[in-house]
Amino acid sequence: MSAQEKRVSAAPGFDMRPGGRGNPHSRMTMQKPQNMKKAIGRLLRYIGASKYLLILLIVLMLAITAAELAGPLLQGNAIDAIEPVYRNAETGEILYNYDKNDTRFEGISTKTTFHVHFKGGDLIGREGHTAGLNAYLAAMGIIFILCSILYYFQGLIAAKLSQRTVYMLRGDLFAKISRLPISYTDSHKHGDIMSRMTNDVENVSNAISQSITSLCSAALTLVGAFAMMLLLSPLMTLVAIVTVPLSIFVSGKLGKFMRRYFVRQQRLLGAMNGTVEEMVTSYETVVAYGKEGDAVEHFSTISNDLRGCAISARVWGSVMGPVMNFIGNLQYVLLAATGGAMILFGGPGSISIGNIQSMLAYSKKFTRPINQIANQYSAILTALAGAERIFAVIDEADEIDEGKLELAPADIAGSIAFEKVFFHYIESEPVLKGFDLTVKAGQKIAIVGATGSGKTTIVNLLTRFYEVVEGRITVDGIDIRDIPKATLRHFIAIVLQDTVLFHDTIRANIKYSRPDATDEEMIAAALHARADSFIRRLPDGYDTVLDEAGSNLSEGQRQLLAIARAVLADPKILILDEATSSVDTRTEMKIQQAMVSLMKNRTSLIIAHRLSTIRDADVIVVVKDGVIAEQGDHDTLLAAGGEYAKLYQNQFAGIAT
Repeated sequence: MSAQEKRVSAAPGFDMRPGGRGNPHSRMTMQKPQNMKKAIGRLLRYIGASKYLLILLIVLMLAITAAELAGPLLQGNAIDAIEPVYRNAETGEILYNYDKNDTRFEGISTKTTFHVHFKGGDLIGREGHTAGLNAYLAAMGIIFILCSILYYFQGLIAAKLSQRTVYMLRGDLFAKISRLPISYTDSHKHGDIMSRMTNDVENVSNAISQSITSLCSAALTLVGAFAMMLLLSPLMTLVAIVTVPLSIFVSGKLGKFMRRYFVRQQRLLGAMNGTVEEMVTSYETVVAYGKEGDAVEHFSTISNDLRGCAISARVWGSVMGPVMNFIGNLQYVLLAATGGAMILFGGPGSISIGNIQSMLAYSKKFTRPINQIANQYSAILTALAGAERIFAVIDEADEIDEGKLELAPADIAGSIAFEKVFFHYIESEPVLKGFDLTVKAGQKIAIVGATGSGKTTIVNLLTRFYEVVEGRITVDGIDIRDIPKATLRHFIAIVLQDTVLFHDTIRANIKYSRPDATDEEMIAAALHARADSFIRRLPDGYDTVLDEAGSNLSEGQRQLLAIARAVLADPKILILDEATSSVDTRTEMKIQQAMVSLMKNRTSLIIAHRLSTIRDADVIVVVKDGVIAEQGDHDTLLAAGGEYAKLYQNQFAGIAT
């Protein structure tokens, strides 16, 4: 079994067999967040970590709300400042405090024109009294300018708060990914994990900088507008709040219906990213088998599902705004009618024309928060769905590491023992069944067997990528569960069939195993690995920058760099997992020479399909059905005519095992 045959942990909905990639559709069926309140609470804790920015933002929102609430009141006062002045036609006397019920007056008020007859003489005209108008207009102008300035700083602070929050969120997510057990990354598509780091975090960022700020401001405006309305006219306030239950009912029903589309949209987006990632990383295989059409069809299926879901989400998200605007306009009409009736018929709670205008403006500010929630609902749902996906990763259990024993490299000789080890990826399909193996320090052990026999599983358990189900594994008699994982893995170096190189210099790639190594030590490791000669022929030598995954080097050159990295690590235990299975014979000979130097005085476990490469092993272990079928040196096993002899003869005859 190659190192690339990944395993997945037992989780519902996934293919649990070695190499299983998981069923992407099993992660798309959830219709709503599991715990939205919890996601909101945790997101608020991240926001609250930048408390000074948050306090400053709240102060700015309070100032803006106060300034905006002052606007309608000043507007109403400005209208009321323009009052008709009545004079007696005969005496020219100004009549203040006009009251149609005054015994000095005859007639009534009709519509917007007052027909007044003064006893002893007719009214000769009206004069506009504008003494306070200019002051109100000036105050309104100052407030509008002040609001513009405050809005600028609010946007600036909101952007800083947003970026600091997602910086912490992204950092926690990446740190968690680095601590996840191998089983998690094996059971989840890499593209989906990347989508959480990019798309979901970006949606949270947008929500903090835009939606959440709008909603907080809306809440303040809602309270302030309601207080001002009560101050101006309790009766009209009562009329205004009649439509509030209707708004809450409609927004709740529509929101619940919409939520499923936005959650599914995020999951489909993650699945699509995973499909693209698979296509890019496996492009050569896709082309080699002529599966381009199938790949396009598979992508089109997911993309079409995403398109349909996104359209539904957007359509229903767009419905909320117009519906809430209609309810707001209905409230406006009811208020205008009530105010007009109060002017025409008077009675308790009479109100001036200016105050009616103020009430209408405040009613808009009162309903606007609900409309803002409606209009921002899609962004909020998307962000909360993304936040929940992020927290789902953060909440995953860390890789188990109960080891407390402190060991120095000098304390380890390198002997290994597997004692009655049982292990399975799927409970009903055991991989190792009471596996026993003893390896002496400095011994060179080769492990062979058919694909799926459990060879790579042995390595995964020794490095504690997975934990044994039963039994134990010891190094120098010490249970590896008592050794901290970082310490254990420091004693072990692995050279895999598919070499992992980073988009960095050759120098950095070799020093990856020991960053504090000197250049002299690095060059010595490259010489041991037979890599120094080809490195020096490159344009920039050790400072040559490798393309992604080292694609500007040949397979054999990449393998030699991996060996150089292992040499520099100076491990006590060396694992070679089919390290030469994908190179030609000549390159294999060069790599074999490098590995001879690497394995000297080290305990070595070699997993190989090419049996010709392990003839000089001290012990060859044949694994079959999760146990050791036979073990011995090459000649002994050939003479025995057992499983090893069959494998060797088949391979020698050119038959693939």
